Amino acid sequence: MLIANNINQYYGGSHILRNLSIETHVGKVTVLLGRNGVGKTTLLKSLMGLIPIKTGTIEFDGKTLKSANTNTTPYERARAGIGYVPQGREIFSRLTVEDNLRMGLAYKSANTPIPSELYDLFPVLKQMLQRRGGDLSGGQQQQLAIARALAAKPKLLILDEPTEGIQPSIIKDIGRVIRMLADRGDMAILLCEQYYDFAEELADDYVVMQRGEVIAKGLGKDMQAQGVRQLVAI
Repeated sequence: MLIANNINQYYGGSHILRNLSIETHVGKVTVLLGRNGVGKTTLLKSLMGLIPIKTGTIEFDGKTLKSANTNTTPYERARAGIGYVPQGREIFSRLTVEDNLRMGLAYKSANTPIPSELYDLFPVLKQMLQRRGGDLSGGQQQQLAIARALAAKPKLLILDEPTEGIQPSIIKDIGRVIRMLADRGDMAILLCEQYYDFAEELADDYVVMQRGEVIAKGLGKDMQAQGVRQLVAI
């Protein structure tokens, strides 16, 4: 699905991502783990085209997104089928819930309906369609941000710290939705997560980063045996 090879990214004189490679697979949740400041969000933004990479290649669904001769925009990557839920949610607080969802359809034709499936995944949004995004709780805003990314029916969903600052009941709901989406078998999911137990529960595959490099990866079922919790402990 998505294959990134030998990604290098610099910020000023600092080498942020170092020959980093990562893959995602349809029907699987790939969990990206690491302590704060190791470059996880930078990697996700690089995959989405929001931050330029110095060297390396990114392929998605058989197409080249980034190489020495090709560099697609975030807009083109979204249109190719990548959905992105940034850290901090970044919903439009002055727009209604309905209008926020329509923003997820921005590159579709004007009369494209909001998929009713979104309300099945997040029933609370249907009750709040005319409420302003800024009036929702943090957990509801996170559900809205995920639903917005799902509106265009992506083939890959990238989530950056979706449990940050969220109450436990909604964390469970978000976990249930992530698992359900992966199990349908038509979408790959890349989940960057600090909450280890949540990550381990969902992981089909895991990748651990340290100082801009991948230091461990493997199958989710092997995380305990491989001591992954100790690798990411602060």
